[in-house]
Amino acid sequence: MIDPLIILVAFGCGLLLKRLDQPPLIGYLLAGFVLHAMGFGHSAFIDQLANTGVLLLLFTIGLKLKLRSLAAPHVWGVTAVHMLLLMPFLALLLWVGRLAIPGLPPLADTAMWMLAFGLSFSSTVFAVKIFDEKGESNALYASIAIGILIVQDIIAVVFMTASTGKVPSPYSVLLLLALPLRPMIDRFFRWCGHGELLTLAGLTLAFVGAGLFSALNLKADLGALLAGIWVANSSQKNELAKNLVGMKDIFLIGFFVSIGLSGLPTLPLVVLAIGLTLVAFVKPVMYFLLLVGMRLRARTAFISSLSLFNYSEFGLIVVALAVDAGWMDESWLVMTALALSLSYILASPFNKSAHLLYEKHCRRLVRFEKTSRLPEETPVDIEDARIVVLGMGRVGAGAYRRFSGETNGRLIGIEENLEKVVSLRAQGFNVVKADANDTDFWRHLPHDQIDLIMVSLTNHEENKAVVDLIKQSGYGGNLAAVARYPDELAELKAAGCIAFNLYAEAGHGFATHVLKEMS
Repeated sequence: MIDPLIILVAFGCGLLLKRLDQPPLIGYLLAGFVLHAMGFGHSAFIDQLANTGVLLLLFTIGLKLKLRSLAAPHVWGVTAVHMLLLMPFLALLLWVGRLAIPGLPPLADTAMWMLAFGLSFSSTVFAVKIFDEKGESNALYASIAIGILIVQDIIAVVFMTASTGKVPSPYSVLLLLALPLRPMIDRFFRWCGHGELLTLAGLTLAFVGAGLFSALNLKADLGALLAGIWVANSSQKNELAKNLVGMKDIFLIGFFVSIGLSGLPTLPLVVLAIGLTLVAFVKPVMYFLLLVGMRLRARTAFISSLSLFNYSEFGLIVVALAVDAGWMDESWLVMTALALSLSYILASPFNKSAHLLYEKHCRRLVRFEKTSRLPEETPVDIEDARIVVLGMGRVGAGAYRRFSGETNGRLIGIEENLEKVVSLRAQGFNVVKADANDTDFWRHLPHDQIDLIMVSLTNHEENKAVVDLIKQSGYGGNLAAVARYPDELAELKAAGCIAFNLYAEAGHGFATHVLKEMS
């Protein structure tokens, strides 16, 4: 049984960092350091939690993986060039630090390059959480950033698989027999339904994939990743990912606590970690220059780059593997954990203010843009639309249908998810792909032409931010927005919106529909 004190310290540190407006996972690393100072050491239970968290992280990454999106040069090309440029730079800094900072543990040249390799990654967990919290997961800049992170994660998993030194079993070729079974996965998930059995099915696939690969002398982590990719075309993958995300985060607490339990950093390691944290500023600058060089807009490149600011939990996993293999001292893992924590603290305020920072510096940033742009970055034309619906989910699409017969076609939907745009166009909707958070979009919109803008985005924070953006752009027409709770309703009304409580008025819509069908 796990000591209740470990749970209490982890929760307390996570809550403290949350109240300080920092990611809780920094608190879990801190909890490991605190527990180590209290005399706790590694335990088989915490290590098992950590391993399970890593497997689920890789499985959920596989679920989100769209191989076509990774094929774009501004994803894989930028990832490769960035790593090739950053690794020698970091290795040089580590070499200088080794000479300039007395008291550092020994670090062989090979281990130094491996540490530079681990530090070249950016955090998948951080970027996904940032975009999810802001409701921006489908924006182009989010798709590019997450694509870059997935390419990095694949590189890390391949490296970890190769570094084991094991020769794969000849029976590994039998894994190809799973490919013809892929079309049956939808039927399998339908058998499972929508409750805990679906979640258990996901866990089963992740662990069976990991177990099979381990039995065949392949890295278990690679098995979990490929199991996720194997089911990524399922119609229930999003539901499965949502069911697993909380469980994955809980297990990953064990991973971060276990890093902290490795020991407390010495003063020389703290100095080096601070130096590496300051050097992290180089990462987004390099990403920005590479992305605008690939014909992306400055805004897209800027927000993508900020989300790739910090060091990565995958870097920790790579360094932990090197420590387990005896290639470097365990204290280097502690230093990497500290640099990761500090980079999170540094990156958080920049990412939370990303749109404001772009607005403040846009004139300088656009100077780096190329004259030609990618097709995805072509400016949106709303033609002669009088009503604009932002967010074409179930609520937005329903509102579009209601108004479609009364506007003589002068109605347009705005959606940032390209797959949804294609699907809705096939159904006859007039929909264009655009980002409602894009100030350039609102700046060029013909305000006098529009009678009504309806806002029905992913969450209240995004709705409120877009409402404020529309107001700031000078639009003075009718503005309506969706709320889910009374406090959200009050905020939207105070902002000058016609506000609709989705939950409170759903019954009225249900009754109206029933009466219409009965008549």
